[in-house]
Amino acid sequence: MADTTAPAERPFEDPSSEALLRRLEWTVIRRLDGMLQGDHRTLMRGAGLDLADLREYQHHDDVRHIDWNVTARLQVPHVRQFTEDRELTVWFVLDLSASLDFGSVARRGTNAGAETVRTKRAVSTEFIGLMARLFTRHGNPVGALLYGDAVDAQLPPRTGRRHVLHLLQKLREHVAPQHGAETQLRDLLHAAHKRIRRRSMVFVVSDFISAPGWGPDMAVLAQRHEVLAVRLHDPAELDLPDVGLMTIQDAETGEQLFVDTHDAGFRRRFVAAAEQREADVLNDLTRAGVDTLEIATDDDLAETVLRYADMRQQRRRLSSRGTLPAHLNPVSRAGAGAAA
Repeated sequence: MADTTAPAERPFEDPSSEALLRRLEWTVIRRLDGMLQGDHRTLMRGAGLDLADLREYQHHDDVRHIDWNVTARLQVPHVRQFTEDRELTVWFVLDLSASLDFGSVARRGTNAGAETVRTKRAVSTEFIGLMARLFTRHGNPVGALLYGDAVDAQLPPRTGRRHVLHLLQKLREHVAPQHGAETQLRDLLHAAHKRIRRRSMVFVVSDFISAPGWGPDMAVLAQRHEVLAVRLHDPAELDLPDVGLMTIQDAETGEQLFVDTHDAGFRRRFVAAAEQREADVLNDLTRAGVDTLEIATDDDLAETVLRYADMRQQRRRLSSRGTLPAHLNPVSRAGAGAAA
């Protein structure tokens, strides 16, 4: 589909954004073109249904489409007829707070074998660029809400490669808030509910390190939209290595603590606190009724997309069987994939 961004609105093409997108296209999307076959390709299309008409029930009609109010009024069974909405509007609801700057996984770079640390922010940017390009290649418009310590940017849904470059440029230009500002994820979710009117596929991309109380807003968002919580994490956030004396810092508040990691009791308490935080987040997501895709800083992006594809197929099968309404389906956790 042609780029729908008006010429006057076309942004300056940041060379670094172009380089990132080109790398994703050559190293990941080309791999996926050979791996996403058959039904997987329909994942980039809409699955919504619009009511078109009513008619009398006939043999072999799906009983789930019976309109019981009309049937009771006319004393004759009637079924609903639908037209399929093939366009899928996609929104990225993005937490870009300071805690995303953490990373402990080294990745070999392109300059003479130099290694760089892959942060959660880098993983978020790569995932968003990849998914945005996959959806826009099939003509689906993509929009975004960006949050630092407030919802400070909104990109309306558009299609085309240039629009993906604009989104990547916005991510690179976004400055994380200074230390001392605790993330309020509920503000981001509340803004998404207010601003995203048309039923959409919504990716909430965050490490979910936030002040508590965001669960109800996530549940409200999931009542209108198909929501996928994309959880970013780093292995070192879950298990503290035994490396002796070190200083650890809270990425959100800037508070520092000098600790002795030789202390087995301290490491046990660290792991217990991390596990409790994990349990609290997953409990909130479960009660909100959203699916969860977990991405570690050492994950392979192509494997991540395949996990998402499998998850969406599973949701469609459940919906087609009428097992549960979409917004009441339990959380489906897709864990870490192959290492990068």
